[in-house]
Amino acid sequence: MCGIAGFLGSPGSSTSPLRTLAHRGPDDSGWVAHDAHPGMPRSHSLLLHRRLSILDLSTAGHQPMATSDGAYTIVFNGEIYNYRELRAELQNLGCAFRTQTDTEVLLQAYVQWGAGCLRRLIGMFAFAIEDKHRRVLFLARDFFGIKPLYYAQTPVGEGFAFASEIKALLDWLPLKRTLQPQRLYDYLRFGRTDHGGETMWSEIRQVPAAHYLEVSLDRPGEGTPVRYWDLPGEEPLDLSFNEAAEQVRELFLQNIRLHLRSDVPIGAALSGGIDSSAIVCAMRAVAPQAELHAFSYIADDPAVSEERWVDLVGKHAGARVHKVRANPDDLVADLDRLIYTQDEPFGGTSIYAQYRVFGLARQHGIKVMLDGQGADELLAGYHTYLPARLGSLLRQGRLAGAYRFANRASKLPGMRGPLRLWMQAGRRLMPALGNRWLMPSWLNSEWFRERGVNLTAANSSRNLHEELRQTVSTTSLPMLLRYEDRNSMAASIESRVPFLTPGLADFVLRLPEEYLLGNDGTSKSVFRQAMRGIVPDAILDRRDKIGFATPEQRWLKTLSPWIEATLSSERARSIPALNLPVIQRDWNDVLAGRAKFDYRVWRWVNLIRWAERFDVKMD
Repeated sequence: MCGIAGFLGSPGSSTSPLRTLAHRGPDDSGWVAHDAHPGMPRSHSLLLHRRLSILDLSTAGHQPMATSDGAYTIVFNGEIYNYRELRAELQNLGCAFRTQTDTEVLLQAYVQWGAGCLRRLIGMFAFAIEDKHRRVLFLARDFFGIKPLYYAQTPVGEGFAFASEIKALLDWLPLKRTLQPQRLYDYLRFGRTDHGGETMWSEIRQVPAAHYLEVSLDRPGEGTPVRYWDLPGEEPLDLSFNEAAEQVRELFLQNIRLHLRSDVPIGAALSGGIDSSAIVCAMRAVAPQAELHAFSYIADDPAVSEERWVDLVGKHAGARVHKVRANPDDLVADLDRLIYTQDEPFGGTSIYAQYRVFGLARQHGIKVMLDGQGADELLAGYHTYLPARLGSLLRQGRLAGAYRFANRASKLPGMRGPLRLWMQAGRRLMPALGNRWLMPSWLNSEWFRERGVNLTAANSSRNLHEELRQTVSTTSLPMLLRYEDRNSMAASIESRVPFLTPGLADFVLRLPEEYLLGNDGTSKSVFRQAMRGIVPDAILDRRDKIGFATPEQRWLKTLSPWIEATLSSERARSIPALNLPVIQRDWNDVLAGRAKFDYRVWRWVNLIRWAERFDVKMD
């Protein structure tokens, strides 16, 4: 796991990303500059790398890494978990290796197969290869976007730069610190960030998940991202529930085995829910003698504390459990650092809980952590999937089944009765019913309309499978992966997510809907069955869902003087997209109990503090 950056264009670019990205790779750093190609005076290239040593800890893993003839040079961020298998295949084709790293395997795979190497990989990756034979810079990002890769053109249009984090580009290039209005609306109204090729910044883009990008070494320009993999379509598998559970079990345990490949100590994040518990217990199942460390955030509010579940899993797996707690004063003290860490606004204070967990792991000398991101999106783990499942039944004309499902699902913890579920399903079947909520009064509608912002919610899904694909690719998982990457790398820790492999995704997203979201509303039904005998039944039978949740409402009410100061600050007044008088009125109504608390409060505060921290320019 590392930090990478690079530049194409005129000579003279500094190596400042090596400082900005130092937290991503404190073990080593390196850079290489290549002079202009004859007849192409602007073809200078610069590749930079910060290393967090995980595989082959020797100096042989130093980057940038080049082939023996110097024709190909790579900077790589990530892990290729099946590198041993690929290495053997490449050796049979005549390739010779000088190191034990997955970096060299990836480089040789590109030399052998070009862009075709990407679909052979199992891993998380963002990398750039300077290919002198084809005179291109080849950039690629993994299947789900686990690892970040941002890029920008220099203001004069004569250069191209890329980096692992936005802050590295902002510190490196004279970019305008202006916003992309559509992304600002998507965040403020729906909390969405990180999907597709755009960012919150108008001059900075990202390589989308499952895409590669080629840029000419001689005439640097942005290029056009090319998709090399996609989630499966409507191709249902024909197998029984028990057969599906057996296959899920096999795929998941194989993923755990691959994700345990490391030359440094490995731990796991443990919330006490099904996903993290399955990871910890599966680690013990495939490595019975391993020393196992788990790290947990424990909320101080009993209503959202999962300490008893954490302790149950820790005892069952024979893991040493380390716990961290936090309070609202801690949040305020760490907020500016957290905002800087995340680069773009984020969705809520649970991100801070995760931040503290990775900090705790670092204190105990852990360099690799396994985490459960992606399980909810692949296996229908959120209550928000219930309306989609009900809508599927209605579209299929299964009215009796829909009635039974609504009645049973509405009894789940946190649900508010069947009527609300029916209404939510109706809005999915007839999206126009929800359009009146697209521009709340606390947004400056005129400002957004003048900038041509598209006032729309996420595309309406016809069924549960479409909803899952949308949350994996657009509305949920991309931003969770950004939070995960920044929080882990801020602590110089590599975070691995064993649910997110193409093989497992291809399989579970083709299962019948009722295998994922049961006819009584039970989430992750097939995965619960797959984990019987590995995870304690008490965990698998849980019907509630908490995760690394903080008592956000109570925290923010406790911090009301600080919030009021933020909402009335000079920086707040400089953001024309916000209707501050309405925001201040709404906040007073929340404090007085006249209005419901929801995530909009955090988005206001986070945006204002983020705009101040990064000196964002508003027009």
